[in-house]
Amino acid sequence: MQNKPVVNLISKPQNMLKTVYTACRTCYSADYPINIYNSTDDEEKMLKLIERVISSGHYSTIEHIQVSFAISNVSRACTHQLVRHRHMSFSQKSQRYVKEKGQFDYIIPPTIEKNAELKKKFEDFMAQISECYQEFVDVGIPAEDARFVLPNAAASSLVVSMNLRELIHVANLRLCTRAQYEIRTLVKMMCDELIKEEPWLKPYLVPKCERLGFCDEDKSCGRKNPFPKG
Repeated sequence: MQNKPVVNLISKPQNMLKTVYTACRTCYSADYPINIYNSTDDEEKMLKLIERVISSGHYSTIEHIQVSFAISNVSRACTHQLVRHRHMSFSQKSQRYVKEKGQFDYIIPPTIEKNAELKKKFEDFMAQISECYQEFVDVGIPAEDARFVLPNAAASSLVVSMNLRELIHVANLRLCTRAQYEIRTLVKMMCDELIKEEPWLKPYLVPKCERLGFCDEDKSCGRKNPFPKG
């Protein structure tokens, strides 16, 4: 049973860079957007304008891009954090309609996994929960009620979609070392999957301190100097 999320990019626009550039240029051009789109192939020119527009805070230009990820092997604790983000769409494995059979999959936090004694206790407890859940289901308790005994450690799967502005926002927050390890790992894998297809996005899909130039957290990891107070 692996502890690492499984992440696949399953949908993105074919011409992401040109689409963002066209949105940016349209705001400052008298030409028709379709003419801008069809006449543009200079990548360096496109990147320069996009960087200038995004750095000025004109974020509506990157909301035209929608990306979707297939995600598996993440804990319910992690998905509870992910679904707090406002401008995302989620379709998640239902614990109401999907009955667990045998030992359910679960995630062990690294702090517990590295301690053999505690790991054994954790695994034994998961086995007890699984037995209790199965007993409830076997006597006719609906899965939607039997699931009340399932822990935050239970593994889940989901499809997640968002626009590029929201992905950058999520990356800036969740790649911070102050974020919990599992969602940090998940978001890093999501960003890496997209960067493989769209390398120009690498400077944007970073912890917020990289974009701000300073740390605005109460407790800094030391990667960047804290923002001076007072």
